[in-house]
Amino acid sequence: MQALGLIETVGYSTAVSAADAAVKAADVEIVGIEKVIGVEGYLGVTIHFNGDVAAVKSAVDAGVSAAERIGKVISAHVIPRAHSELAGKLLPNFKLEDIHPGTEAEGDKKLETEPKRKKQKKESNNLKDNDTDKPSVQ
Repeated sequence: MQALGLIETVGYSTAVSAADAAVKAADVEIVGIEKVIGVEGYLGVTIHFNGDVAAVKSAVDAGVSAAERIGKVISAHVIPRAHSELAGKLLPNFKLEDIHPGTEAEGDKKLETEPKRKKQKKESNNLKDNDTDKPSVQ
């Protein structure tokens, strides 16, 4: 692991603003997100960044600056050359799933435009083809 950057905010929109500014400012990757209810009675969100030390420092600074314009930043920190135990045991609890739009296989997870309709069984009313309500004339 190169460097780990953390920005902890109050509120989700503040965290999104911080993350957006951070990834635009430097060559870093968002590797995790942690949401905790109870930070000052609100939703606390911590964004985790990964990259080389200088890029992560720059990204965290830009993210904090942007977040402070939107809401409240609780803390921010950069850990240069984070230990492998940190990456291997602690961070996987907050790791984002690798989701990239448009990579699903053909037919997977497509929205249905028309609802599927169940075929209804025709009720026979217990009548056979030859049965009628009228007596047969012979």
